[in-house]
Formats: sequence, C-alpha cells, structure tokens
Amino acid sequence: MYSFWQRLTLSDISPNRWFEASYVHRWVGSLQAWRQQSWLLQRGDEIGAILTSLVFVISPFIPALGLSTELVGLLLAGVAAFWVLLTLADNRGNGITPIHVTLLAFWGVSAISTGLSPAKDLAFRGLNLVTLYLLLFVMLARLCRSSRIRDWLIGIYLHVSLVVSVYGVNQSLYGAKQLATWVDAESTLAKTTRVYSYLNNPNLLAAYLLPAIAFSVAACFIWRGRLPKILAGLMVVVNTYCLMVTYCRGAWVGALMGIVVAAALVYYWLRPTLSQFWKSWALPMALGAILVVGGVAVLAVPTLRDRTLSIFSGSKDSSNNVRIEVWKAVAKMINDRPLWGIGPGDRVFKKMYPVYQTSPRFSALSAYSIFLETIVEIGYVGFVCLLWMLAVIFNCGLQGLAKLRQTRDPQAFWLIAAIAAMVATVGQGTTDTEWYRPQIQTLWWLVVGIIASFYPASETSDWQEKALMESSDS
Repeated sequence: MYSFWQRLTLSDISPNRWFEASYVHRWVGSLQAWRQQSWLLQRGDEIGAILTSLVFVISPFIPALGLSTELVGLLLAGVAAFWVLLTLADNRGNGITPIHVTLLAFWGVSAISTGLSPAKDLAFRGLNLVTLYLLLFVMLARLCRSSRIRDWLIGIYLHVSLVVSVYGVNQSLYGAKQLATWVDAESTLAKTTRVYSYLNNPNLLAAYLLPAIAFSVAACFIWRGRLPKILAGLMVVVNTYCLMVTYCRGAWVGALMGIVVAAALVYYWLRPTLSQFWKSWALPMALGAILVVGGVAVLAVPTLRDRTLSIFSGSKDSSNNVRIEVWKAVAKMINDRPLWGIGPGDRVFKKMYPVYQTSPRFSALSAYSIFLETIVEIGYVGFVCLLWMLAVIFNCGLQGLAKLRQTRDPQAFWLIAAIAAMVATVGQGTTDTEWYRPQIQTLWWLVVGIIASFYPASETSDWQEKALMESSDS
C-alpha cells in the first residue's frame, strides 16, 4: 500500500533523468553568463518578489475601486515574463517537484478541453488565464525556496489582510450597505449585516481570510521580538472575528477542517518531544477542545446558531435552494460532455449555462462547487487530475514537514499553516467557487508555492526512509 502511495504521489520522482533527456530543459541556463554580468539579474529573485508582491497588494482592493480584474492578469503576465527570463538565466536542475508534474498534466488536460470546446474562442481565453496562474505558481515555488523572501511575501499578505479585516470589523460595528441579498429574507438573520470589506462580497472576503488566519497563527511562533508577536496575535483576533461576521457557512466549515488538520500536524511536529502520556492523549484532547469550543460558540451566540443550522435546512433556505437548482443544471451539462467538459473559464460557463438552467430565477455564474466546476469545465479527466494534484500537494507538504522535524526548524510553522490553509480553502470550495476569483486564486498558488518550496531534493531521499522508521517506532 505504501509503495502504491509513493507511485501515486510521485515520491520517487527523479528530475535529473528528465533534465538529461529534455530538449526544452536544455535552454535553462542559456543566459547564465549574462546574469553573472548583469547587476539587475543578479538580484532577480528580489525583483521577482517585488513583482509578485504587487499582485497581493492590489488584488483585494480591485472590487472596491471599481477596477477590472484584467489588471491582475497584466500583473500575472509581467510575473510570467520575468520568470521566463530568470529561468533562462538560472542554474540547471533546480526546483522541480512532483507538484510541477501534476500541474503540467492539469494544464495539458485543460488544453485538450479547449480544443474540444463548443466555444473555443472563450475557452482559449480561459486557458490563457490557467497558464498565467500556473506560471505564478512556478515563480512563487522558486522564490519561496529563500526563507527571507518567503517571510517577506507572507508578511506582505498578512499586513494587507489586516487592513482588509479592520475595515470589515468597522462594517460590523457601524453597519454597511448590503450590496446584494446575501441572507434569506424570511430567516431570523434577515437584518444581520454580513461584512464584505473592500472585496464587496462576504463569501469572497471569507475565502480571502482563511489563509490569513492560518499564517497569522504561525507568525506568533516565527516572528521574533515582543512587538511582532503582539502584532501577530492582533492579526489572529481581527482576522478571526472578521471571518465570523462574514457569516459564510462554507468558510466556517473550511476553517474547522483547517483547524483539525493544523492540530494533527502540530501534534506530529511535537510528538518526539512529548512524554508517553501526551503522545497518547495530546491529539484526542486537542480535537475534543476544538469541538467543545466550537459547540459552545454555536449554542451561545444566536446568530452563529441560526446560520449554522441553516446548513441543514435544505431547500427551505434560499441560498441552499439556489445551489441545489444550479447543481441540477450543472449535472445536465456534465451528462452531455462528461469526458472533457465544455472548456476552461467562466466565460464558457456563462454562455452554456442558460441552455440548461431549470428556471430564469436560478441564474448562475459558476457551479457553486470547485469540484463540479472542474468536471463541467474540463470533464472527469480533469477532475481526476485535480484530485491527483491535491493528493500530491498534501503529500509533498508532509514530506517537507518530516524533514523539518528532524532539524527542528521553526519555519515548519509556515508549512503547517500552508497545508491547513489549503485544506480550509478546499473545504469552503466544496459548496462555493470563490476559489476561481483572482483574489483567492493568487492566494491559493501562494499557499501551494510555499508547500513546494519545502519539498526535499530528490537526491537526498534517504531522509524519507529515516522519517518513516522514526514514525513507526514512535
């Protein structure tokens, strides 16, 4: 079984073999001599970090400023072009992980789906966006191999998210105009303010805050000095409160999933230092405490209780009913094109959905589920590829954590936060598609890039066997 899992997650991948046989890879390093003579290219990673930082600084404010999301696309194109330049001037054989392989397969499936799409021109635009996001990932995976740049990028995101959260808290305290019908008009929460901050959508804000909460908790352990730790603690409180008052049920479920995963990973990290008693009881006690605190909060706060119970009210809740009706239409779309889908991108979905929608009242811009959205866009082949990609990302994270546990490197808390954020984002995405919005998609690739940056080099894979033996012994 372990051998099958190794093969599935590409744990034994040997990039060097591909490097030796690849014609494309021969171009890597072709401009290395120029880089050695260029003052700017010698600082290429720092320049790349500044370019990528602009994406995270600007993207959350685009809705409030009334700007087009194409601005993010232009920034991504700039990042992609600079990555190509850096790669041509790079040392050969650096940075390839199993995650890169699965993403290349995902892009290939998307390209085939584009060629078979009934709306090829729109699908091609969707494929271009997929390409830009994947190139953002390879840039982030490269940059985050430097702990200094990794700390810089996470710090930029945390400070920007604090500004976003503070404005959300202000809306909660002083009220905010509801820009859409986000709460069932017949429910007890009809007059409740759902904050949306600069993102103009509470569900989008909630998805934006999930990684912020995870990384701000990690910052409490990594940032040095009293004032930075106080700032990190303040970020945890403000981000968490702001997430609560978005009243986004999917994000709450995702946050709970992320907390459980984080607790399990912290236990794994601490296990070698624990006494026998705590080895047996630390994790059950932590999970029990999570359930108790969550249960008490739901029972004690009426708005949280009503919003949570509405998850189980089926079609009686208007938000649930819209999703159910959209899922029915999406099922018909999938049934007509099950293998390769209709083509990537929301533009194709918007064109095709009206043919299948059950009623004019249930219009939709997406499938309200990243899994259903994947199937409808690039078919069951793409869905299998997505599941494979998620499994490989998670496994790479565990492998990186196993190596960090040997050296007791505190940078492991960034990795734990990234894995927890990944799980939380996927958890929310089960019943929503905010994952496809640029503000969240860029954060997703930041999270995945951080996980990839911790992946151990294949040449030193003997540590894996040692870590496995240690786990079985303990």
